Parts: sequence; structure tokens; C-alpha cells
Amino acid sequence: MGKNTLIGGSLWEQYSNKVSERMGNPRHRGEITEEEARTMGAKLIVADWGAEACGDAVRLYWAVDPQTDRILLARFKSFGCGTAIASSDTMAELCVGKTVDEAVQITNIDVERAMRDSADQPSIPPQKMHCSVMAYDVIKQAAAIYKGVDLLTLEQEDIVCPCARVSRRTIEDVIRINDLHTVEEITRYTKAGAFCKSCVQPGGHEQRKVYLVDILRETRAAMEREHLRGKSGTKDFAAMTAVQKGLAIETVLEKKVRAMLLADGGGLEMIDLRDVGDETHVFIRYHGACQGCVSSTRGTLTAIEGILRQEVADRIRVFPV
Repeated sequence: MGKNTLIGGSLWEQYSNKVSERMGNPRHRGEITEEEARTMGAKLIVADWGAEACGDAVRLYWAVDPQTDRILLARFKSFGCGTAIASSDTMAELCVGKTVDEAVQITNIDVERAMRDSADQPSIPPQKMHCSVMAYDVIKQAAAIYKGVDLLTLEQEDIVCPCARVSRRTIEDVIRINDLHTVEEITRYTKAGAFCKSCVQPGGHEQRKVYLVDILRETRAAMEREHLRGKSGTKDFAAMTAVQKGLAIETVLEKKVRAMLLADGGGLEMIDLRDVGDETHVFIRYHGACQGCVSSTRGTLTAIEGILRQEVADRIRVFPV
């Protein structure tokens, strides 16, 4: 069931092919037993989290190498809708290979972006965006259990809407990525402000440090300043968030690179990016005819890196994995 599948209306058109596939065939659903973790020389972590906003719940299993803090295996059980299953499956996949501290940096925006078929097309309908919020909450819960600390000590996000557990960073990223202009649009995409409404604007039953109207105004103003800088030819890639950098790179890959590879029966996907010193390292996986091709680590790789340096930033390096 992909974007072109109609079942009971047009709603199915709003789901990416990746989401549809993971709904029916999740790759990481299941549990990790103590015995399985022990044979890997790993510590078993089991964390539970529920989303009061929709009644969904997820259980996350990690097998963590206690010597390196690296997550060797991740699985999940999800109790809820198909979007929750797809989001949990993607979240588990993003955890594997990362250290616990690296995994804590994963947000629901990262999960949603990983499920997209193309960089500029959301993977799920806006009203289902909150399903991916459980992803970073259960990750932090697992990290807290592993470290033996209280969850609040790992809370790096400024939670604006406690009802739906939506952070300021998530709201800012959603406004930028989807070019939102109203609070109502923010609520549709994140569920922030959908319940007690105290976070929408001053005057609710609970006082907040910051409100959706403030974040919308400030983010739109920052976007306008960046737009004006862009028109004058200034590129401020280094100041972007990881999500913004990933979006900028994905946009160029989609417009400038994938068509070139497709002509020869190949393709690629970006699987990760990391800031290393003053460089941004982009990790890609080749598909089709590009797999195993000698040029994929020589001429083609040089061409991809050159395009990204010209179109995005000159301190980008590309690594095939």
C-alpha cells in the first residue's frame, strides 16, 4: 500500500511506501531474551512508554555492549495503530550501531524523515505525526534504565506541550520543513495544543515559559532572515540543525544525483550524517547497478561529493557503507 493506493478514501495517499511496508512487515518487531543478549555479551534493557495523546504504547528492547555502550540489537513491541508500528520499527533500526548517548539524540523528526520516499514529501499524514513522538521518549527511558539514572536527567528537550510530549525543537523543525504559517497547522502536524490548549497562547489554565504563538512568530522571522541571506548568496550550512542539514542534502541528492544514477540502473539512499570537526560526513548506501561497481568508490563517489560541495557546503565528505 503506497501513495497511490486508495482504500476508503484518499488518506492512504498520504502514507509513504516505506511506511506502508513497515506497517505490514516490520523488520525489528519482537523481543530480545536474556539468553540472546547473554550470548552476545550484552546487557538487556527493556523500556516501556505510552502516549496518552492516542493510547498507543511501545516496548523497546536493547542489547547493549557494556564495554562500549553500543547498541548491538534493537527490537520492539507496539500496541497501537499502523503508524505507531512503522515509527517504532524505524526507531529501532536507527538505534542499532549507535552508542546509548548517540541514540538519545534521535527525535521523532528523524524517525519521520527516515520513513520518507523523497526528501520533500512527508511520510505520514499530519494528524498521525504524534505517533512518532513515542520514539524519542522510549529511547530516553531505555537510556535512563541503562545508565541507572532518573529520566529527567536525560531530558534535553524543552517540552512545550506536556499533553502530547512535543518539544520546542520538534515544533521549530516541523514549521521549517513544512513551511507552516498557523498554530492550527502546528497542531495538525504534532498534536501540540490539541488537548488542554494551555501551550497555545497566554491565558490558559497553566502558565508556560513559551507558547506556540511565540515559537511560530520567532521561527517564521528566522526563516525570513535566512531567506533574505539566501537571496544574497550566503550559505549558513554550519549553523543548521542536523535535521535541516539532512533535508538540504536530501534535496540535492534527489534533484541532482539520483536521476544520474538511475540512468545506469543504480540508486542510493542517505543512511546517516555526522559532524566531525568542521566537516559534515554523509554516509550513503548504493542500490541496484551501483552496488559493487568500481566507480561507486571512485568516479561516481567523487562526482556525488562534488555536487554536494557545490550545492550545499564545501566541507562535506561522502562515505559509502
